Amino acid sequence: MQFRPETYRLPDVPMQPFIDTEEIWDYLNHTQSTPEKVRLIIKKSLAKNRLNLTETATLINATDKESVQLIKEGARELKKRIYGNRIVLFAPLYVGNKCSNNCTYCGFRASNTEQVRKTLTDDELVKEIEALEDNGQKRLILVYGEHAQYSPEFIAGTVRTAYRVKKGNGEIRRVNINAAPLEIEGFRIVKEAGIGTFQIFQETYHREAYQTYHLRGKKADFNYRLTSLDRAQEAGIDDVGIGALIGLYDWRFEVMGLVRHTNHLEACYNVGPHTISFPRIKDASMLQMGDRYFASDEDFSRLVAILRLAVPYTGMILTAREPAALRNELIQYGVSQIDGGTRIELGSYRETEKIHDLNKGQFRINDDRSLNEIIDELLAQDMLPSFCTACYRLGRTGEHFMEFSVPGFIKRFCTPNAMLTLAEYLVDYAPPQTAERGWSVIEANMVTLTDKMRSAVRERIEKIHQGERDLYF
Repeated sequence: MQFRPETYRLPDVPMQPFIDTEEIWDYLNHTQSTPEKVRLIIKKSLAKNRLNLTETATLINATDKESVQLIKEGARELKKRIYGNRIVLFAPLYVGNKCSNNCTYCGFRASNTEQVRKTLTDDELVKEIEALEDNGQKRLILVYGEHAQYSPEFIAGTVRTAYRVKKGNGEIRRVNINAAPLEIEGFRIVKEAGIGTFQIFQETYHREAYQTYHLRGKKADFNYRLTSLDRAQEAGIDDVGIGALIGLYDWRFEVMGLVRHTNHLEACYNVGPHTISFPRIKDASMLQMGDRYFASDEDFSRLVAILRLAVPYTGMILTAREPAALRNELIQYGVSQIDGGTRIELGSYRETEKIHDLNKGQFRINDDRSLNEIIDELLAQDMLPSFCTACYRLGRTGEHFMEFSVPGFIKRFCTPNAMLTLAEYLVDYAPPQTAERGWSVIEANMVTLTDKMRSAVRERIEKIHQGERDLYF
């Protein structure tokens, strides 16, 4: 294969496939890595500049012990500089698991007759959201199978329901979506409901591998899925999330695909993805997968660190598919968002007992800690749990978000807002031990603020004690 420098690639064109399998393998096969090159690339990343594909491939090919350690430490430092010690918390809520696709790795696939099919009624949806609010959740991602019943109008209706539900001091302030790709008009309908991020994962960026896993349904069309977030952007949704399912193909290729997708969105729409997800394949009902492309914990930690360095300002999501100990480690290398108190069986949040039934969920989760247990452990590590939704409600999304975040200004909003949302949680939901830890962490973070901001935060916290809610900068 002849090496083709990235600078000679033709310009991106919206709505056209932009993943070239040969090109990505050219980068991986022809890029050499040395500790000195790694140091220079990390220096660029620490200056808060996104990496190109050649630089990303250099980090991927850095397998010697010294370079791997440099990459992890670089990612740790970059995360500290941009995000501080803040971790955003959310909960997934499965609305329906009917599906017309036949994806061999997914428990929801159409051919799985063991799966218990269900779509939440309006009343059931309300009860699920009330249960989540009772635990202190403020941010949801609504998840749907890919089925004709889950139309744009249906999705928009569930979003509006989620925003209407208020129990005690509880309310949902941000609803993200993980659903099937839509046409432009469909995306517009969903946008009007006031959604946050619309997530669509390519699953694997390798075209041939993609075809072997997606056997039936609209999802079998690689190009249609690949260009779906272009249609979202054309519809005015400037807050999108991308992802790859690690284990379908070589993780090195998937990391390159995620960075290439980021490049494409930035080139065409002047804004990259708001979030990147990288779930690993886990047990599912009637799973039909081998382990040829299994990524070990060590490889997984490397890919997290590499992605953090490659896309400094993009949020990185790590789900409860992974065990608690590994999640605690990976938040150090770049993860900025995690789910907490997760239950993926439909209708299970309002149940008193935890359900672990592969025939009632999409896959197996490996971290079933409650939201408060996670918050308590984060606080014990001097992390700052956050339920902040201020940027989205003040219009700091898309290009506007980039204007704030890329120069580094966003951190001055994020830390104070995280402190305020944590204060709400401590007053409304936390048991005494967690509250004690939480107030200590808030006080410790006060020293990072300017005198003016510190005074403003203290004033708002006092208002929270007096009963006011939803205060932010």
